[in-house]
Amino acid sequence: MVKPLNIGVIGCGAVSGQYLTQSRRFPILRLAACADLDPTAAAATAKEFQIPRVCTPRELLADEEVELVLNLTVPKAHAQVTLAALEAGKHVYVEKPLAANRYDGQAVMAAARELMVGCAPDTFMGSGLQTARHAIDEGRIGKPLGFTAFMMCPGHESWHPNPEFYYQPGGGPMFDMGPYYLTALLNLLGPVRRVCGMASVAIPQRIIGSKPKQGKKITVQTPDHVTGLMEFKSGAVGTIIQSFAAHHAPNGQISIFGEIGTLQVPDPNQFSGVVKIRLKGDADWTELAPVFKHDYGRSVGLAEMAQAIRDRRPCRASGEQGMAVLDLMQRFLDSSADNYYYQASAPYERPAAMPLGKDFGVFA
Repeated sequence: MVKPLNIGVIGCGAVSGQYLTQSRRFPILRLAACADLDPTAAAATAKEFQIPRVCTPRELLADEEVELVLNLTVPKAHAQVTLAALEAGKHVYVEKPLAANRYDGQAVMAAARELMVGCAPDTFMGSGLQTARHAIDEGRIGKPLGFTAFMMCPGHESWHPNPEFYYQPGGGPMFDMGPYYLTALLNLLGPVRRVCGMASVAIPQRIIGSKPKQGKKITVQTPDHVTGLMEFKSGAVGTIIQSFAAHHAPNGQISIFGEIGTLQVPDPNQFSGVVKIRLKGDADWTELAPVFKHDYGRSVGLAEMAQAIRDRRPCRASGEQGMAVLDLMQRFLDSSADNYYYQASAPYERPAAMPLGKDFGVFA
């Protein structure tokens, strides 16, 4: 049996519950310590998930038992915490995005050296997107020619208890939800050649509708509506829209248009979902059987990374992939500001597809 990897969690906010609930399903992961700037939040998390040690972030980084830091801080702190963990000799798996801007992301990847950096999202490892990938790789719709990828909603301030960071640099719909859509597209279609974008602050002032900050005003400091055009090296060309300024609009939709048919891809923010195909001449859509039925959730990327560390091989939800996504997101905003097409500058190679016919949690 492979020795579990000791995990130290920094950041005990809203998303931590999803990670820590799912992490207990993987024997390769052992929750060793947790930390937060709010000691009360760290203590409550430790109690709920039976984590043996509560400490400050600095104490966690100095803990020789901790091998991998799970960085669940707010986006603007991602790079700072990841760099500190790498300096302390820890591997890091960071919630998306890899960093709040391209330059911080590059600094993270340069600092990794012999250590491994992983980056969410890991939803592309679920049955929904893996089924779509296998259909494309098998030529079920012919050569992919185009795509659309839409996430359009009114924003999160109506329900989220602390929504301010969604409207600060490093947030916004592209940096918040774009990683799911871009990671899915990269895994389906491969590396990108060039992009352009248009972005706007559509609603400059937001009002929080949920407690404990109900009624507080938010000044939007980053684009809340972003449209991008993408040309992949394969030749496929399409549109991505990420918006916090739309009501009753398409949400959670990716369509891939091929030479002989179209693929409807499930919501890339989910691990499962129905994949539909319709070839030219078909009267209706046909559902594809999932390539596997494991009910993976957030932490599958962390678990696969832990196994990759033990196996001394690359992981699938890698920092390199996170950097490629970050570069694209930044390029859309740069293009809008500069009125210019940009080449994708971060190298990208599709990770191996998930293995078929394996038990839950077996990744190779």
